[in-house]
Amino acid sequence: MTYGEAVLFGAVQGLTEFLPISSSGHIVLLQKLMHVDVENNTAFVLMLHLGTLFAVLYAMRKEVRWLIQHPKARETWMVVLALLPTAVIGALFEEWFDDLFASGVTIGLEFFLTGVILWWMDAADAGHKNESTMTAADSLWIGALQGVAILPALSRSGLTIAGGLWRGLGREAATRFSFLLSIPAILGGVLVKLDDLFEAHGSAAVSAGPMFAGMLAALVMGYASVRFTQRLVVRARMRWFAVYTFALAAWILFDQLVQHRWFPPLA
Repeated sequence: MTYGEAVLFGAVQGLTEFLPISSSGHIVLLQKLMHVDVENNTAFVLMLHLGTLFAVLYAMRKEVRWLIQHPKARETWMVVLALLPTAVIGALFEEWFDDLFASGVTIGLEFFLTGVILWWMDAADAGHKNESTMTAADSLWIGALQGVAILPALSRSGLTIAGGLWRGLGREAATRFSFLLSIPAILGGVLVKLDDLFEAHGSAAVSAGPMFAGMLAALVMGYASVRFTQRLVVRARMRWFAVYTFALAAWILFDQLVQHRWFPPLA
C-alpha cells in the first residue's frame, strides 16, 4: 500500500467515523472502487482504529476525565449499561456482520436507511433529558442501536444520536452520549484487531510508514469530524448528509440492479 492510499483510507476512516455517514460503509466503498483489500490488513486496520480512538478521547477529554473521577455517578452507569446490548448483538451476529462487510451486498440499502434516519433527525423535537436524567431504558435502547449499527453502511453516530433524540434527550446530550459511547466501542474493535494480529503471528501486509501515516490522518480527521458533527446536530443540519447518503444509495443500487460493475447483485 502506498502512502497516498494509506492517507486516503485514514482520512476517510476518521472523517466518516463521527460524521453520520458510516465509516465502515465508506471503507467497503473505497475497497471496491480502488481494488485494495484493507480489511485483511489487520495491522493497518488496527492503526486506523487507534487513530479514531485517540481523536475522540482528545475531543471528549473533559467528559472522559469526569466519568473516570466519578465511577459511581449515574452518568457513568448509563454509559456502562448501554454497552450491554451492544456487546450481546456484536457477539451473536459477528460472523453474519463480517460476511456482509466482505461482500458489500447490502450497503446500498443501508446507506438509504441511514439517509432516512438523518432526514428524520432534523425534524425531531429535541427533549430535555441528559445523562443525569435519562432512564435505564433510554440507555439500553441507544446501546442496542449501536449494536445494530455494526451493519456496514448504517451510521453508528447517526443511529445513536437519533436514538437519543427519540428517547427525549436534548441535541447536545444525545450527541455527547453518542460520542462517549463510541469510545468503548472503538476500543473493543482495537482489542479484536489486536487479538487477530497476534493470531496471525504479528504479520503485517502494510509497512510501518504508511500505517502511521494512515493513523495520523484518521486522528486529525476524526477530531475535526467530532467537532463538526457536534455543531451540525445542534443546528439541525443533518439533511445535508441525508442527501449525500441517498445519492450514494441510488448509485450503488443502480449498479447492483443494472450495471453489475462494482457491487454484487442483490440476492
